[in-house]
Amino acid sequence: MSPYILTLFLFTLGLGTTITFASTHWLLAWMGLEVNTLAFIPLMLRHSHPRAVEAATKYFLTQASAAALIFYAALINAWETGQWQLDGTYHPAVACAITLGLGLKIGLAPLHTWVPQVLQGLDLKTGLILSTWQKLAPFALLIQIPVEGRTPLVLLALASTLVGGWGGMNQTQLRKILAYSSIAHMGWVILIIQFSPSLTLLTLALYMIMTSASFLILKAFEAKNINGLATSWVKAPLLAALFPMVFLSLAGLPPFSGFAPKWLIFKELISNKEAFVALSAAMSSLLALYFYARVVHALASTVAPHLTNASTTWRLPPDQLTTVLMLFITLASFSLPIVPAITAITQFFQQ
Repeated sequence: MSPYILTLFLFTLGLGTTITFASTHWLLAWMGLEVNTLAFIPLMLRHSHPRAVEAATKYFLTQASAAALIFYAALINAWETGQWQLDGTYHPAVACAITLGLGLKIGLAPLHTWVPQVLQGLDLKTGLILSTWQKLAPFALLIQIPVEGRTPLVLLALASTLVGGWGGMNQTQLRKILAYSSIAHMGWVILIIQFSPSLTLLTLALYMIMTSASFLILKAFEAKNINGLATSWVKAPLLAALFPMVFLSLAGLPPFSGFAPKWLIFKELISNKEAFVALSAAMSSLLALYFYARVVHALASTVAPHLTNASTTWRLPPDQLTTVLMLFITLASFSLPIVPAITAITQFFQQ
């Protein structure tokens, strides 16, 4: 793809998300979602491959269905209440339909089945955009829905944490593992949205940092499955030493950064007398910990002669370590001490 065409599509992708961010009208918000989707599909087809075509087709059909449901629900709500505003009055059925449509867009369970299949057909750079940037516009709409319209979100969030942990246990493809990791983390993000929006934003920000670091490291390794990680130490020894910390941070183990949002979510749920929800989320995080540990074991505890189907790379590309990648790794692994300061700042601006 020409660099000028690529720049145009990336600019349109950002424009669609910005329109959704800035809109207070459901019609404009829907237009932003559609611009965002239509700009992303050509990026999925940059590499002419049958898997990429299949992934783009599935993504288009899923996003078109979700957009149609959202627009139809907003139209019915305007018929019933005479309002198109995002913060207006909602009929309960309309609020549920909009929530399901936005949940389908970001891949919440049980509306998640398209996420692993689509992500498996993409290259790692495009998969990074799908797992991070493409979540922002639907999330901006979810956080603006009134509290009474968020009742289904707790069920969707719990289902996502369970499905994300359970579905990733039997996977060997790294992109599918990251897809189920995305589903589980979206469950954590949505779980707390009606109790503490500032904590939701913190969780989403840390998820995007940790996921970006994971995708960029895998891109540097050029690894597509767990067996391919066994020889990653030959390509980039420093990244091979840092990658386990990033994945354990995704798992939420202390003292890494990913522990902070889960601990704060537990405290917030218990303070709101949602002990059962907190316990269910904690149990589901143990499932996710298993497949994160599998990846770390393959990278840190396996040497090349044990795997006969992994090719060995003898030369390092000169541009593996970049400033952006090391910044993401640092924030994803060692930002736990500054989390109290970040939460205090967000609470101050919220007041």
